[in-house]
Amino acid sequence: MDTSQPTPSRSELRSILWLAFIFAALKLAIQIVGNIMAQRAGYGIFRDEMYYIVCGRHLAFGYVDQPPLAALQARVSEMLFGHGTMWSLRLISGIAGAAKVFLTGLLVWALGGGRKAAALAMLTVIAGGVYLGIDGYLSMNSFDPVFWMLCALALIRIVQAEAQSEIRKWWIVLGLSAGLGFENKDSILFFLVAMLVALLLTPQRRILANRWFAVSVLLIVVVALPNFLWQVYYHFPTLEWLRRVQATGKDVKLPPLPFIWGQINMLAPHNVLLWGTGVLWLLFARAARSFRFLGVFYVLFLALMMALHAKDYYLAPAYPVFFAAGAVAWFSWARHTLWRNALIGVYGVIVAVGIVAFFPFSVPVLPPQQWIAYAEKLHYIAHDPEVEKDKPLLPQFFADRFGWQELAEKVGRIYNALPPEEKAVTGIFAQNYGEAGTIDVLGRQYGLPPAISGHQNYWMWGSRGYTGEEMIVITDATPQEMLERYASCEIADRMDNPYSMPYERRPIYLCRGRKLTYEADWKELKLYH
Repeated sequence: MDTSQPTPSRSELRSILWLAFIFAALKLAIQIVGNIMAQRAGYGIFRDEMYYIVCGRHLAFGYVDQPPLAALQARVSEMLFGHGTMWSLRLISGIAGAAKVFLTGLLVWALGGGRKAAALAMLTVIAGGVYLGIDGYLSMNSFDPVFWMLCALALIRIVQAEAQSEIRKWWIVLGLSAGLGFENKDSILFFLVAMLVALLLTPQRRILANRWFAVSVLLIVVVALPNFLWQVYYHFPTLEWLRRVQATGKDVKLPPLPFIWGQINMLAPHNVLLWGTGVLWLLFARAARSFRFLGVFYVLFLALMMALHAKDYYLAPAYPVFFAAGAVAWFSWARHTLWRNALIGVYGVIVAVGIVAFFPFSVPVLPPQQWIAYAEKLHYIAHDPEVEKDKPLLPQFFADRFGWQELAEKVGRIYNALPPEEKAVTGIFAQNYGEAGTIDVLGRQYGLPPAISGHQNYWMWGSRGYTGEEMIVITDATPQEMLERYASCEIADRMDNPYSMPYERRPIYLCRGRKLTYEADWKELKLYH
């Protein structure tokens, strides 16, 4: 577009700030209500959340499969609210989602947009299906966009800044945000590399000549250093984990067109009209020439993720920038023309209706059978391509909220039925961190001892002194395979919730007389995937 770029004003900022607070509060309310409805519909704690809670009880500067911030978030949540009520367990993630909406409003202002553009951009970010999902459970994913958006906002303001004090302030913001991003999720590395190359390819490379750029890089290193030193101390277990994941072929590798469709689908298909416009505006509009590096960044980052066969949702943290840019472009085009503004208003209504229509696919507010009927009515295929043996009734993101309470109860019955002298020497081995987390989080009410597992960080926590004299073992191994390791094994019960993932329906064994102690066999039990 040929319209000149407006200079962001302080008065416009004040009005947008109030609007951003309102939309952020709306976002938080939606997430809280969604989690209340989901729990009433029968959905419980998510398997990864229990793992994060256990990691939070073992606070460290790193873990096999994650930096420390998710565990710290889980620790704070458990200390403040416990883990019985889903909306409070997930409140911090909801607040991060609200911060994402708030920052979208600030990005609109920084790009030269006004209140109407800010309102539209924030509404579409609220409506983004992937954001409703990631902000609705405890994980590092809800905070990822916040750190990326702060970096993008800082770069925009550095490009615009004339005073050295402003440049200094925003380089510091970028350094702290990127450093914390590394402590949250390692994928920010790809974001920063793509952004750096984008800057070098555009005239905005001039900002890198400032000495505060070097200070910002130093800040990133200092803030990210604790996790790096942890990796060094433990011989880079995260790299070992990533290599093993790649070797197993666990991650689905999408060709370019399905990968691009994944971008459109995860944000709600009709929203591509806005964020797609934002990408094109940043790439080609004369009014956006100061921000051209953001459009170039998207092209580079998209290509990089496809080349690395990344999961399609790895780009999700970047899109609020493009929603903001699209809204600025639309209202720059509309100006004071009535029919153009009315057309944008109609789109806003479609987005609002879309929130209601697609909400059950991001937040499980419908009971399972109702959800299945609703999904079939809208021709939504409830299929996880990672599952080959069977087809789950629910997508994994929903299915992994079922079966855990029943598992804790069944193991509790087995354990508490043992004579006191046997209970004193009986431990619990779980095949993966979901089952082990269940024992450690939900099993406390049944007096269960801590679980051990070879999966992810559980392997690093060791065998807890269990010899294997008597064990409750949760595994998909056959009775014949179990007898290779134990003198005797019997199936005492089963995990069999019909709504859980098929690979989480397995026997629960009561075994005696392990042929090798866990300590002697521990290296062989490592399972990083």
